[in-house]
Amino acid sequence: MSPDTRPGDPAIPAVAATGAGRRTVLKAAGLTALLGATGVSRAAAEPAEAGGHDVIVIGAGFAGVTAARELRRNGLRPLVLEAQDRIGGRTYTAEFAGEKVELGGAWFDEGHPHAWKELLHYNVQRTTDEAPDVAFFPAEEGYRAYTPAEGFGRLAELVTPVFDGSEQYFPRPLDPFAREDLVRPLDRTTLIERIDALNLPPVDRAWVTGNLGGLSGGSARGSLTQMAQWWALSDWNYDKFSSATSSRLVHGTAAFIEAMLADADADLRLNSPVTRIEDNGSHVRVTTRRGTTYRAAAAVVAVPVNVWNRITFAPGLPQAYRGLADETVAVPSAKKIWLHIRSDKGLFYAAGAEGVPGLGDVIPTQRLGDGHLAFAFSADPALDVTNREQIQASLRRWAPDAEVLAVRGHDWGNDPYARGGWTYKRPGQLTGPLRTVQRPVGRLSFATSDIATGWSGWVDGAIESGLRAAGQVLDR
Repeated sequence: MSPDTRPGDPAIPAVAATGAGRRTVLKAAGLTALLGATGVSRAAAEPAEAGGHDVIVIGAGFAGVTAARELRRNGLRPLVLEAQDRIGGRTYTAEFAGEKVELGGAWFDEGHPHAWKELLHYNVQRTTDEAPDVAFFPAEEGYRAYTPAEGFGRLAELVTPVFDGSEQYFPRPLDPFAREDLVRPLDRTTLIERIDALNLPPVDRAWVTGNLGGLSGGSARGSLTQMAQWWALSDWNYDKFSSATSSRLVHGTAAFIEAMLADADADLRLNSPVTRIEDNGSHVRVTTRRGTTYRAAAAVVAVPVNVWNRITFAPGLPQAYRGLADETVAVPSAKKIWLHIRSDKGLFYAAGAEGVPGLGDVIPTQRLGDGHLAFAFSADPALDVTNREQIQASLRRWAPDAEVLAVRGHDWGNDPYARGGWTYKRPGQLTGPLRTVQRPVGRLSFATSDIATGWSGWVDGAIESGLRAAGQVLDR
């Protein structure tokens, strides 16, 4: 989920694309290569104020591209402005160790209603990762090796009680407000408060906080209700909860979103970070960092919540929007790191311990001719995702013999167009501002997985929010 790939690096070419007729303009300093085979380069200079579009979509992640496609399907002409030199937002397909890897969001499941429908529509190939040979979990001193069946079986026993009662307070998981009377008091609870209420022995507590705390960006930061809703969306079942990360795309998320963008037939401007959005009541004017302005009847703001306050809105956004951005929704120090590992342990899973510097969980994906691939998450501000020696030292907590041959990562917290990684709401945000910020403000609608009602933090949530924002524009 970046430091070896920062804004301004060469664009990642799309793996595959379908459809024809998409008008693509890449306005970098000097025209860069086309993003996909269906795009047509257009090098003419933009006028000081460009019109000719019905809606401006700000952000070319899954939320923005979904909105653009739906608007096009309903006869409107969308313009998509993307700050970076690639599409995808907080998904990011890259090359590493001769393989396609995801530096951001990666997984799909049949329980994701919006994303799964799109995968079937575009006939996107899916695959699963190889199972580990051994799993390391915390012990009284250090870590102990378990067979995967034994280790994950024990983890399931420990994690399941955290969500006792969730069938009552989230009876319809895609509608988290179905029993708001039960959810509202729980929404004030942090994840660690719930875990501590179980009075677990120290080692068991380390298993649970290590497993759940990393995803929350810190169990004292994140809310119980965010994780409990994911649990409920997984049919209140540990196997389904863990398998939600089992299916990935053969050709990467880049191929998937490129196919959707081709369907949108939208004008695309890469390297066009937006600095100002003005709504004068009759139209919207959007200004980029270079000073180019675009005008349309409406706009969809499809950037992460953590970025909202980095854009000047005129008139200013209501307090609910500004306050949520200040609080942060996405984990602000999130990092994702890929490792090429050589070890006599084979493919090993390593459970992270919350509060320990360095890597969190290390999850293997596939064998290579020499060693294997694995990825890890971290919320450690001091971890340099480009520093192989630092990452190797962290990995050797579990496997002293392990040699890290290469690394590639993305520091989402220091990405200026994300300012955080995966969505994880804080206490009070679900029953507080969420429904407010899902609503339009004047001629502006908002779309991001951060404000999805269902699978927030996943591609499914981004698609959900893009569909909702497009519907708001069409209903205006």
